[in-house]
Amino acid sequence: MVSDRLRRIFAPLLAKVAGVLDALGLTPNALTIIGLVLNLAVAAVLATGHLRVGGALVLVASLFDGLDGALARHTGKVSKFGAFFDSTLDRYAEAALFTGLVWYFTTIGARTEAVLAVVALFGSLAVSYTRARAEGLGLACSVGILTRAERIVVLSVGLVAGLPLITLWVLAILTHVTAIQRMVHVYRLTSGEQ
Repeated sequence: MVSDRLRRIFAPLLAKVAGVLDALGLTPNALTIIGLVLNLAVAAVLATGHLRVGGALVLVASLFDGLDGALARHTGKVSKFGAFFDSTLDRYAEAALFTGLVWYFTTIGARTEAVLAVVALFGSLAVSYTRARAEGLGLACSVGILTRAERIVVLSVGLVAGLPLITLWVLAILTHVTAIQRMVHVYRLTSGEQ
């Protein structure tokens, strides 16, 4: 997965930034909240139709997704609640971004784009839910071609490139493919059970 590779590549940089954030007195949960607030602001930018600017800002806001975990590790404040809180607010952040797109496309009468954004949102939530439910059963389930990091990159690059329709088609299809990949994965892990 791209997200695992990116974490390994940027781990030293994230550790240094985490040190600075710790010196500023920020906590991991505070960074999680800041990330949500930034994503809500980006959703507002998308809702006004500034898709290229919004696409660039998606990447900036998503940086906090990696920083809160890095800060938690740096400060030794890794906790089950922190992981739960981060995952929950990530869902709100992603839903806000798609809602901003739905709002904009609805206001300009772009029904196809609006419907695709809704379908991509459902797929995105399904990807996250399948992992959470599998992990609740004690099964590892981070497989699939479009995890959150990949979704953010596809959304950002597609909007910056001025290709919202193609981007939304990709997200609408591949999020559901990823959810299916995870269901198949869990089925294979549990197929010997009665």
